[in-house]
Amino acid sequence: MQEDERVAAAARNNAEWCDIVCGSQGLAGRTDADAWWVPHRSPQWYPDAVTLRPGVDAETLLARIDAGPGASVKDSFADLDLSGYGFRVLFDAQWIHRPPSAPPVDTPLAPVTTPDELVAWAAAHGGGDLFRPALLADPRVRVLARYDDRGVVTGGAVLSGDGPYGVSNLFARVDTSRAIWRAVCATVPDAPLVGYESTAELAPALSAGFTTTGPLRIWLHG
Repeated sequence: MQEDERVAAAARNNAEWCDIVCGSQGLAGRTDADAWWVPHRSPQWYPDAVTLRPGVDAETLLARIDAGPGASVKDSFADLDLSGYGFRVLFDAQWIHRPPSAPPVDTPLAPVTTPDELVAWAAAHGGGDLFRPALLADPRVRVLARYDDRGVVTGGAVLSGDGPYGVSNLFARVDTSRAIWRAVCATVPDAPLVGYESTAELAPALSAGFTTTGPLRIWLHG
């Protein structure tokens, strides 16, 4: 798979995850060849639109969403200029990819399977009500956790999609981020993984075997 194809695959996977999260909150997203978007404001930390190809027309994209204060756009190819529409760059990041690898020596993460486990995971993550039980019923979603010997969540992540799997919401409360990235890779060693990280958080993913495939940009209105 060429680099631009890996970026497009990662963008599609991320858009699907955003759609899953919005759907769990009762918000219906829409998708066409240009983008995924949700007409009403998305949940906190999630974009209102994700571009799926380079060269998307900015005005057409913004007309599909509630583009007022608080709106955000994931510019998957870092080729939009939304500064003339009241948006500013929130941060730049890199798409990342890890091909299938040899069986690892790291310990895989454990699946979160019950609503009570999800509540504990969400509290440790800090996402609170964002993660609802409907996510556990979706076959495209795997919520993963690492526990200490008392059964307390010390880190985790989400895998979504059906190949490549998207890695998101990775966190570490006790372990290092590098350890959790390696544990994610150990959980699905025989599948390609995609995701994205900002520059400051990129090193742990790269140390776990990921490579960068292209830039993206998050725009925020106001």
